[in-house]
Amino acid sequence: MKTVIVIGASGKMGQAAMTGLGHHRIVTASQSGNGCDHKVDITDPSSLHALFKAVGTFDAVVNAVGYCEYAPFVEMTDEQWHTTINSKLLGQMNIVKIGSRYISEGGSFTLISGILSLKPIPMAIADATTSGAIETFAKCVAHELPRAIRVNVINPTVLEESWDVYGEMMPGFQPVPGSLVGKAFQRSVDGFITGQILTVDA
Repeated sequence: MKTVIVIGASGKMGQAAMTGLGHHRIVTASQSGNGCDHKVDITDPSSLHALFKAVGTFDAVVNAVGYCEYAPFVEMTDEQWHTTINSKLLGQMNIVKIGSRYISEGGSFTLISGILSLKPIPMAIADATTSGAIETFAKCVAHELPRAIRVNVINPTVLEESWDVYGEMMPGFQPVPGSLVGKAFQRSVDGFITGQILTVDA
């Protein structure tokens, strides 16, 4: 049994991730902290340090959160780009950079991208761009991490559990059950792969 920190545990994607991790000791965290063991803001390095110190010994970190702004490219403001980049890209990079100081030897990080990096839709350029960037980051940093630490990225399509929220903006997409996405998170945490993108699509 591993100790796994799940960031974004209160959201639909975090709940999907946990369906594949039930055989481990799960430590939950979210930005609000509501219903979770800890409160954390991935855009704030001091918040990440505080989380990892509070948990103590752990074997894996699963991140299921990354806030993105949506607007047509020509209307996207610098502030909207900065908000997306600070969360979806830099926030996740800092999970690995800071977390690598605390995680057990041979531990793993599992990050989140999104199907829009492969199947773009209107107004989602910031999401698509940062999703592609975090995948490239994982492929590269996997060669640099010390102590046999691994890192992978889950690239899921829209969840059945979230279709009522996102379905209207994603016509022609086929949602998948959260339990299927949970299997991908399980492969990342329990396997030996690193630098891989695990795409879950219909």
